[in-house]
Formats: sequence, C-alpha cells, structure tokens
Amino acid sequence: MNEFITIAIFNSHTEIIVLKSVLENKGIIHLFENETLISIDPFASIAYGGIKLKIHPNDNEIVQEILDTLDSNLKIV
Repeated sequence: MNEFITIAIFNSHTEIIVLKSVLENKGIIHLFENETLISIDPFASIAYGGIKLKIHPNDNEIVQEILDTLDSNLKIV
C-alpha cells in the first residue's frame, strides 16, 4: 500500500457510495482510508482529514475520468 496515492478526499460516507460501486465494477484496486471511522463518527471527518481515496498510480487517469464523470452527472464529488 505504500505505492498507493491519494487522488480525492471526501467529507462524508454518503459521498463515496456510488464511486465505490463503480470502482469495484471496473476492477480497480482501491482503498478508502478512514471510511469506517468516519461512517461511525461523521463529526470526526475534519479531525482525520476526511475519507481518502487511495489508488495505484497506474490507475490515476481512469479514476480521474470516473471522478470527473460523477462530478458532472451526480454533483457529489
């Protein structure tokens, strides 16, 4: 996991639900750092720096395209 990079940061668990499904369907290996902690205590989001989407650098371009598509279609990212 040391080679994984943070590509996006979210403030609430609800923001990542659709994104998580899309990444899993495309077979992109990813990690949402602090996901469980913030889903249990949403007020801790700021203290822990939000939910960080971490991916392998090789997937950067495709994940950025997914984020851009979700941003323009769902207005959540």
